[in-house]
Amino acid sequence: MPPSEKNIPTHHLTSEQFQLMTLDTGHPENFNDVHRHNFFEIIWFQKVSENSSLELDFESYSLENNQICIIAPGQVFNMKLRGEKGFVIAVSREIFKEACEIESILTGGTIPFLLDEENKAICSTIISLIEKEYNGTSRIDLLKTYLRAFCIIITEQISFQDPSVNDRLRICQLVSLIEEHYTIEKDTGFYANQIKISAHHLNDIVRHSRGTTVKKMIAQRLLLEAKRELSFGALTIKEIAFKLGFNDASYFSRFFRKQAGQNPESFKTGKE
Repeated sequence: MPPSEKNIPTHHLTSEQFQLMTLDTGHPENFNDVHRHNFFEIIWFQKVSENSSLELDFESYSLENNQICIIAPGQVFNMKLRGEKGFVIAVSREIFKEACEIESILTGGTIPFLLDEENKAICSTIISLIEKEYNGTSRIDLLKTYLRAFCIIITEQISFQDPSVNDRLRICQLVSLIEEHYTIEKDTGFYANQIKISAHHLNDIVRHSRGTTVKKMIAQRLLLEAKRELSFGALTIKEIAFKLGFNDASYFSRFFRKQAGQNPESFKTGKE
């Protein structure tokens, strides 16, 4: 990659597959740049300042006390710490897969979500157990068991915010399918056939649960990847267009302008 190209750093877990840190005394340098992870990170913001916010995949989110954010491998994350208090659990993909229902988490839980009072109390107990074990004997099997309990609570909290189980599972399936096929399959009918419901029904579910359509979800996923490549990659705009399944660069440019409100060239150079 040419030195002039912007490149986003990827943060890796070191020798440990499980790390527990606190926001106020942990490793704040991990936050003070735009970066990705090659692992899962669960951040529990127990106390935040008035203007606390974070950026996840180019979207900015204001924070409240007792919100949790889960950062998945590959997501672009940025935050400037301002005295927030809470915990950060960093775990390998393998441990996270053992402990959590990954699809449920990725569908509803990566953006900040609020813990209610009951679940806050339970999570506080579990995090105390994790902290005591991590700073003591640090038995990985016990840490995984505590993490599994923590994930059960937060997954249920996500479920309460989207109570329709069948529809939530279909959204999980749709998100997974889009992630796998979005550069090749851009038609709603393909995804509806895979989920074994009509395109009309699938769009109804998506409108009700997410306030959008399947086509817009696919477009947003394409736009996100395009922004990632334009911001941090070394490919030309034409190469990005072909990588994302567009027949020509001009069609890609029209798509990008419609979705982002500016040309890909302007986005890449940081100009309006």
